[in-house]
Order: sequence, then C-alpha cells, then structure tokens
Amino acid sequence: MSEDNLIVNEQENDENNLSEILMIRRQKLYDLQQAGKNPFSLVKYAVTDHVDDIKENFESYENKDVSVAGRILSRRDMGKANFIDLADESGRIQVYIRIDDIGEDMFAEYRKWDIGDIVGIKGFVFRTRRGEISIHAKELVLLSKSLLPLPEKWHGLKDQDLRYRQRYVDLIVNPSVKDAFVKRSLIISEIRNYLNGASFLEVETPMLHNTAGGANARPFITHHNTLDIDLYLRVALELHLKRLIVGGFERVYEIGRVFRNEGMDTRHNPEFTLLELYQAYTDYNGMMDLTEDLIRSVAKKVLGKTVISYGSVTIDLDKPFARLSMAETVKQACGVDFYTVTDDDTARALAKQHHIKYETHHKKGDILNLFFEKYVEESLIQPTFIMNHPVEISPLAKRMPSNPDYTERFELFIVGREHANAFSELNDPIDQRGRFEEQAIKKSKGDDEANEVDEDFLTALEYGMPPTGGLGIGVDRLVMLLTDSASIRDVLLFPTMKPESK
Repeated sequence: MSEDNLIVNEQENDENNLSEILMIRRQKLYDLQQAGKNPFSLVKYAVTDHVDDIKENFESYENKDVSVAGRILSRRDMGKANFIDLADESGRIQVYIRIDDIGEDMFAEYRKWDIGDIVGIKGFVFRTRRGEISIHAKELVLLSKSLLPLPEKWHGLKDQDLRYRQRYVDLIVNPSVKDAFVKRSLIISEIRNYLNGASFLEVETPMLHNTAGGANARPFITHHNTLDIDLYLRVALELHLKRLIVGGFERVYEIGRVFRNEGMDTRHNPEFTLLELYQAYTDYNGMMDLTEDLIRSVAKKVLGKTVISYGSVTIDLDKPFARLSMAETVKQACGVDFYTVTDDDTARALAKQHHIKYETHHKKGDILNLFFEKYVEESLIQPTFIMNHPVEISPLAKRMPSNPDYTERFELFIVGREHANAFSELNDPIDQRGRFEEQAIKKSKGDDEANEVDEDFLTALEYGMPPTGGLGIGVDRLVMLLTDSASIRDVLLFPTMKPESK
C-alpha cells in the first residue's frame, strides 16, 4: 500500500472514530436528561477557591475544605479510586476520587463523564505521598457536558490556522497561550496608569467618520440607512483628539480599535488597537522623551526588566534610544543624499538607478521614503527614532523651520518594524488646507490611502490650536515585542480570518 493510501486510511479512521465519539457523548447527554439530570439546567455553582491560590498557599489550605470548578483534562482509572486533572482559569490540579467517599451511585455516574466536561468539586486539600498538591473529593457535580472531544485526544491542536480560528480550543489545550493575553491586558493597564499619572485624560471619540483621515490608509466604507450617507470606519484617532486640544483640553489620549482595509500579514490585521495622545505646548522632542519613558516603564512594570529577548536578538530598552534623520540614514546606507535632491525628476531618476518602483504621483519625499524602506528599515533592530520625514508623506506634521521640505516628525523602529509615529502637530489652518488639497489630488490619481479634505477639522484649526505634540503607538506591535510573539495573530484573541469554505 502506498504512503498516500495509508494517510487517507488514517484520516478515514480518525473521522469514523470521531463520529462514534460524537454519537456516544450525545447519547450520554440524552440519558442524563431523561434521568432528570440535565447539566445545562444548572445556573450557578459556588466556587470558593482557585487552583493557583491553593498551590501557592498550601500550608494555609492543607486539610481545609474547598469548592473548585473547571474542566477535566485527564483521568487515570485505578478501579475504585481515580485521579483527574482539573483546570480552572488559574491552572490545573489533581483531584482524588474514591468510591467510598462519594458513594457507589455517584461514582458510577462520574465514570461516564468525559475529558472536556466541566465539573464542580468539593473536598479537602492534601499532599500525596509523591508530594503532589491535590484535592480529595467528597462531592462532585457535572456542570456542563462537552459534546466535542478536545484535540489532544487525537493529534493535538497543531494547525496554526485552526488555533487562530478556534482560539477557545487553543486556550484549553495550550495553556501557555494564555500568558501572552494576560500580559497584553497588563500592558494596556500600565499604559493607562502611566498616562493618568502624567495628567492625561482618557477620552472616547467616534468610530464612524464622515471623512476618512488622520492616516495614509485605505478605509472601510459603510452606509447609514437613516441618514442615507456613506460613513468610514476610522483609520486613526487623530483628528477628533486634536479637536479636543482646540477645545481647551491640554493632555488627552485614547486607546481604541482602528480599521484599515489593507493587506494582512504577520504585522497587519484589518482591525487593530492604537494608542494616540496629544499634549499642548510641546513638540516632537517632547513626544520622543515621553515615548521612550513610557515603553521603558511598561516593560519594567509588566516584565520586571528592560533587557528583553525577541526571537534571536536581545533588545535593550534601558539605553537611550538612538535619534537619526531619515535622509541621513539613507545616505549612510546607499550613498544617496536627498538633502541635495531639489526636484521630483531627479528623485525619480535616482529611484530608477536603484531599481526602486514608484507610482506616477510620487514626489521627491515619497521616493525618499521608498529608499528608506528598501535600505534602512529592516536594519533598525535596537530602538531608534527616525526623524524629520519629508512633507509629502506627513500631511499633518509641522514643517521644520530650518528646512520646510521636511517635518518635525518621527517614527520609532524596533526589530525592524515601526512601533510609534509622532509629530509636532501642524496647527496652521492655511498650510493644512494646502496639504489636504495635495492629498486630494493624490487620491484622484489613484492613491486610495491619501487623506481627504476635512472641512470641519480645518474650521477647528481656524479657531486656533496651540503648539502641540502628538503620538500614536501600535499597541499590538508593542505587545508582540514584550511577549516575544512572531505574529500579530499571536496577540489578538480573535484575529480576522477568511471564512472556511463549506
């Protein structure tokens, strides 16, 4: 028999075995319901303790009665005495079940339970002769029947796509996965603690926008039936937060989901979490100081250290972050000095010489950015602020007084990817209108990521916005960095997935 036939036969056997298990489990549920013991009719169970508390404080728990609940993950049948492993939110613990303690009827009922069932256990805490902290059961109750076997019953949940698609199963059979999501929650909490301690006010702004703006990104479009207008899911938080600075707030921030109708890979998901903050009377230098201190502080609080590993490299978050201009890094990497490039045609000729593809609407500044992406970006492993972006790619940033072709903007790169983006915010409404109109021309020429003219935001600027520094940090990428996660899907509980074909 060929290897292919063996694989097909093995798959058929697995499917047959699974079908039989499904029938058996449903029959068990039916029998329970017919006997008036439907587990799904129970509405609550009094849990007094959790596994991690019992294990970490055994001395105070020894011989003490406890009531725990969780999922059966394994069972060892030794006749009239059994052991099961019970898992709750905090961990897993061994439970000793003996026929003499719970009675023959209950023991017979328990023997019909399956791995994956959710149960309640009352008993006392003890340590076995082998030294394992356990619970000696005195009462058992079935709280929920598992009709599907856990994947580890067969080959484990190894398919990465299936793990993302069925995160609920992934969390059951791969407990280490939970750690990244616990850390994610702590990271967001510490971001809030830091900003609240620095007198920032957390606010909420609309997710549905009349105009797509605040970032160069392709938006999702929806339609509001009552108003009979198209609306955009926000691609950034920026423009509404800056309206609040106009209104008199001096320090505001928001942590929220944004939506970009773009490609998907290990760094991009169509919806992701963004932190944006705005502070009046400071500039992008102040934002650099804040960004560096914020990330360092969060790492210390959540991880207890500032020197971390990401893949095969060590990242030192404690050292001062490097600060380099974009044009300087390109010159060092490939010898092209964009500070001497004075027109778009020269920039395009340089792009052709270096085999860099560009669009017809790209200007000198756009092409500098393409050079940076090709020659520099992936080499920025240690934390590095890349500063002074060209005005063409920075429609919301203030121009540098010393060189108006460039802006007071920075991006923070770590492990070759962008983690933060910040400006000295443009508060000149006349210049801002001109930038918006340039963006509108780009959009008319096919650039789906270009901004639109936001008339209401321009009106707000005309009332006067103080000098302001603004910052955006990709929360998911920061979590990836601090949890050593290779893909954004590893830090999103439910990443966007293409529906399975039927």
